[in-house]
Amino acid sequence: MGTAPRFSFLTTAYRTEPYVRDTIDSLVAQTCADWELVIVDNGNSDAMADIVRSYGHDSRIKLVRHENRGYVGGVTSAAAHATGDYLCVLDSDDQLMPRFCAEVGALLDSDHGIDAVGVDAARFTDDGPDHLVGYLRSIGVRRRPDPGVPLTMVDVLGGLVPYYTAAVRRESWDAMGGFASGVPGIDDSVVFWLRMVRKYDVRVLPRRLARYRLRSDSLSRDPAGVEKFEAELERSFLTAEPSNAAEVAALHSTLRRIRYWKLLRQARTALLAGDDRAARRAATAAFGQKPTARSAAVVTAVTLAPGLLRLIHPVKQRAESAIEDVVIKAS
Repeated sequence: MGTAPRFSFLTTAYRTEPYVRDTIDSLVAQTCADWELVIVDNGNSDAMADIVRSYGHDSRIKLVRHENRGYVGGVTSAAAHATGDYLCVLDSDDQLMPRFCAEVGALLDSDHGIDAVGVDAARFTDDGPDHLVGYLRSIGVRRRPDPGVPLTMVDVLGGLVPYYTAAVRRESWDAMGGFASGVPGIDDSVVFWLRMVRKYDVRVLPRRLARYRLRSDSLSRDPAGVEKFEAELERSFLTAEPSNAAEVAALHSTLRRIRYWKLLRQARTALLAGDDRAARRAATAAFGQKPTARSAAVVTAVTLAPGLLRLIHPVKQRAESAIEDVVIKAS
């Protein structure tokens, strides 16, 4: 191992004391030891600092403390203290598989022109096994990415956005101005990859080398949080500047898909609130975005039998929770 580690993991920690030890342990368990972990206690939590300091015997683990600067501010602070050749963002409630560093490093060794390597990730909850459907499949990627071929703007504009934990060459990171986009109201991770793929060689290794925690208290369980996320996601893709017809078509397809799912969710929310007119309006708009069998069925159901849909919704939700992964995997 040289003076500088090959990989620097950038972890901003805020109110994740119950999870951060698992995150650190997943680094310690790496089969390749050439890494450092920079944890930013992004809020001066004594409990968080105590957890990180309990690993004081491992010089690869560094603690930085300051007031809460937000997620991007925490990542930026961690990057400023990192010394590795490749920077990897890792949230303080997520984890890595033991061979992340080894397998990503092997791909980087195979072609020294590669600037960044992304991976697939398993999705998991605290009370069950890993979901059958990983990150890439969950965002609609049907064809396995070829790690021997760089991603294109058409790929990313079409929805193949790499998982946020990836190895990014330090020089490329710095040339991009880091993780922060400087654009308000967007998803910085999506915009980061749009900027990276435009200028650099980015690969995706379709192996589940990370683990993404699905928390019960996440914004995805809060309707207002979902609305905010959907708006940020749409604005993120709109920051792109397509340079040819294929890129324009890919962007428009993704925007239609985002709006389609948003409208279907709004139809469901309105239906459960007893607003049948709003439910029909949203379902009809969803059909306009993507005239699929699903949207057609929803339009028909909210028009002809909204009361029945309200009655069967709880049962349907329980069934979907049990079979979601199997259905998606088979589709």
